[in-house]
Amino acid sequence: MLRSVILAAARSDRVERLVGTAPVSRDVVRRYVAGAALDDALKTSRELVSSGLAVSLDYLGEDTTSPEQAATTKQAYLDLLGALSAEGLCPPVEVSIKLSALGQLFDEKLAYRYAREICQAATNAGTTVTVDMEDHTTTDSTLELLMQLRKDFPDTGAVLQAYLRRTEADCRELAGAGSRVRLCKGAYDEPESVAFQAKLDVDRSYVRCLNILMAGEGRPMVATHDPRMVAIAEDRAKWFDRSPDSFEFQMLYGIRPDEQRRLIADGYTMRVYLPYGVQWYGYLMRRLAERPANLAFFLRSLGSRG
Repeated sequence: MLRSVILAAARSDRVERLVGTAPVSRDVVRRYVAGAALDDALKTSRELVSSGLAVSLDYLGEDTTSPEQAATTKQAYLDLLGALSAEGLCPPVEVSIKLSALGQLFDEKLAYRYAREICQAATNAGTTVTVDMEDHTTTDSTLELLMQLRKDFPDTGAVLQAYLRRTEADCRELAGAGSRVRLCKGAYDEPESVAFQAKLDVDRSYVRCLNILMAGEGRPMVATHDPRMVAIAEDRAKWFDRSPDSFEFQMLYGIRPDEQRRLIADGYTMRVYLPYGVQWYGYLMRRLAERPANLAFFLRSLGSRG
């Protein structure tokens, strides 16, 4: 129930104004977001790469309702990829894109065209693109556009969410040779008809999906902060005789940094999902929904405003 309340708050303009004006917001946001500007993203990426981490950069912005907004987001990614190339940060740093931010909800052809431009820019820069997954109403569209992109850019990464009941079947479809698949649990508030609700059921689905991907010929990208899931992934990699360079772990910026360093020390690729941009509010709320324990500190800080 708490998770649902937090996700509802993510859609509240009033709560956003309260959070945005709280003195603590700057510190809380900095923990999970590189900053608002391109220079912030580059600076944090340099620091992470120098410590042995790989990075997936996400330019925040998914409430796109006009072609002008979509064009702005596309250009932000082109500028980002140009800067990453100039700074020699490719290939350790790739980018993650949300098709909704490129106009998917009102013009799929536009979103595809802009995504294709970003993929071409990433190829020119010597890196890759991963297409993020959003709520279940966009899953079919996202996978269809992904497969179109892979015709010319076969290394374009997919994202699948284990809490959706359909995801095992999607894993089988996407476990082929060369297929990069990020497997996460999922952070949207989905109905029981399409998504598992109990943590145990989500965990079991995650493991079943992980088994499919580890047994396949693609590159699993194990996106989880759950210590049990990390341990199971390490075990499954050994079971399926996978070398450490044939898959990778992924975690969010600011979450479990000690475990991230441990995985690097053990010889694994550890990629940090690093968001930046002014539209940080919805992202922050989903992070709080994933780990409601973070909410106690945040609410105490809001209450201290007097």
